[in-house]
Amino acid sequence: MEASYGDEDSRKRMSREEEDRLWEKAAAGDEEAREALILAHRPFVFWLARRHFHVDASRYGDLIQEGMVALITAVDRFDRTKNIRFSTFAFYRIRGRMANYLQRVEARAPLPIDVEELPLEDGSSSDRFEWLIDLESALPRLPKSESEIVEALVFEGRKACDVATERGVDVSHIYRLRRKALARLRKWLGIASPQEGEARG
Repeated sequence: MEASYGDEDSRKRMSREEEDRLWEKAAAGDEEAREALILAHRPFVFWLARRHFHVDASRYGDLIQEGMVALITAVDRFDRTKNIRFSTFAFYRIRGRMANYLQRVEARAPLPIDVEELPLEDGSSSDRFEWLIDLESALPRLPKSESEIVEALVFEGRKACDVATERGVDVSHIYRLRRKALARLRKWLGIASPQEGEARG
């Protein structure tokens, strides 16, 4: 799947092969490739700002600036050899820096997120950031109990045991809800389950 994001910033669609070449060049110190990667993923920042934060117009520019700093840091620190999608790697870092910024200036955002300790998904968990966009757009179709679990575990990066403790239920109940939710989402989004993928292989 080609990487693309919809936002204020139009960009040329980039194939996976093209992006892979840019990562190779950037790793070798090519500044033009690094800049191209930053610009290509810039819409990522706008998408996160719109979907995950609601701020006054006076704060929006600063929020985007914080996100861009996090994006640049993510590009510079990304290690392709660890088999982690860049979208997953950058997602928590950008959102975490934005949340920390709002906590500092408005004291109304969630508590600061320690982006270095958040769990990262490996490359098999998603196929670039479009998957997260599709996933979030499908959440309202889920029963409330299931959508809240997916939101907590996938988008907030929380641990199942913590969510279970907060809700006063056994962790197995959280896992059950997650399995049911993911089964529905796979069906709606046309994504094969791991078992189906193995059977086809």
